[in-house]
Amino acid sequence: MSKLKLNITMSIDGFVAGPDQSLEQPLGAGGEELHGWLVPLKTFRESHGQEGGEVNANTPFAEEILAGAGATIMGRNMFGGGPGQWEESWKGWWGDDPPYHHPVFVLTHHPRKPLEMDGGTTFHFVTDGIESALEQARAAAGERNVSLGGGASVAQQYLAAGLLDELVVSVVPNLLGGGARLFENLGNAKLEQVESVGGPGVTHIRYVRA
Repeated sequence: MSKLKLNITMSIDGFVAGPDQSLEQPLGAGGEELHGWLVPLKTFRESHGQEGGEVNANTPFAEEILAGAGATIMGRNMFGGGPGQWEESWKGWWGDDPPYHHPVFVLTHHPRKPLEMDGGTTFHFVTDGIESALEQARAAAGERNVSLGGGASVAQQYLAAGLLDELVVSVVPNLLGGGARLFENLGNAKLEQVESVGGPGVTHIRYVRA
């Protein structure tokens, strides 16, 4: 069975998004700065059709984020478009060719027909819970792993339910002072640390389900 894996960047004070998230600032105040370690990398630039870029200790973790999954699960906030009933004109933050290139399952309380985009990405909107989304994503992924795209609330739900197989937290020395915390509302969830790698501007810590 394929694994459910989450790669996420967190500030040193525990936030994966800053305060005051909005359509204009989807990662909140200061949230974009969390990914300062990722953006200069050759792997990231190539995925956005750009040339050049760095290769360093962070590269394997960027490659893990940007490739390898056969399906992705994300929350309504990460897909965007605001709360409540869907505005059908909203097709995500990523333009006509989203960077996933595989099926994406969006957790929501409001039904919507599948949204087929360029490049092999189709968004499926799941209204019957996290277990159903995971079952559908695994069926779509086949032998490949399923990526949990976030945000914090969705990650917490899968962690608390014991459904997340592997978690890489990339900790950056930023202080956001508020926003969305990753490690909240987890009950008795237990993780085992299996790897720690320091790279320019970030430390990557890998955990597996205990």
